Amino acid sequence: MNPIMLDVPLQLETERLVLRAPHLKGDGEIVNEAIRDSIHELKAWLPFAQELPTVEETEINLRNAHIHFLKRHSFRFLIFCKDGNDFIGTASLQGIDWNIPKCEIGYWIHTKYSGNGYMTEAVKELAHFGLNYIKFRRMEIKCESTNVKSRAIPEKLGFVLEGILRNDDLSADGCNLTDTCLYSIIK
Repeated sequence: MNPIMLDVPLQLETERLVLRAPHLKGDGEIVNEAIRDSIHELKAWLPFAQELPTVEETEINLRNAHIHFLKRHSFRFLIFCKDGNDFIGTASLQGIDWNIPKCEIGYWIHTKYSGNGYMTEAVKELAHFGLNYIKFRRMEIKCESTNVKSRAIPEKLGFVLEGILRNDDLSADGCNLTDTCLYSIIK
């Protein structure tokens, strides 16, 4: 089956969260505000956060994410609290290989919402959605070995640490070699 024919919902819900695809326009401001508020924490781990993007750059990024969602190249979800509708971060199914089929889960959280289990809840929903609805046979989470907060999520959710790839990548700032933890869950 051609993946473009998949009927993928634009919104998922958990007990406390709403995960929805980026709108065609208008999400740039709230996402940019979260990046701005969280830049010091995000900068350590994410290449896109080395410089603060403008609202327009964030809007462009989200419009492209919307297009990728429709084309089934990746599925980025913006995460909101059900109570109050506060934006708390993003989680994505990315790096999709439809031949296997498999993907990688990526995520980041607004600093002020960190430590409440929101991202674990969102990733749990995406893993369930990916394995049981889209029918991925393998889902991966990759993160730097020193990113303890990011590593805690796949470990809590029963992903298997397949290995630590030594000198596998560059740090977010491009200055140092880093080790990458490779976690997976399979169906």
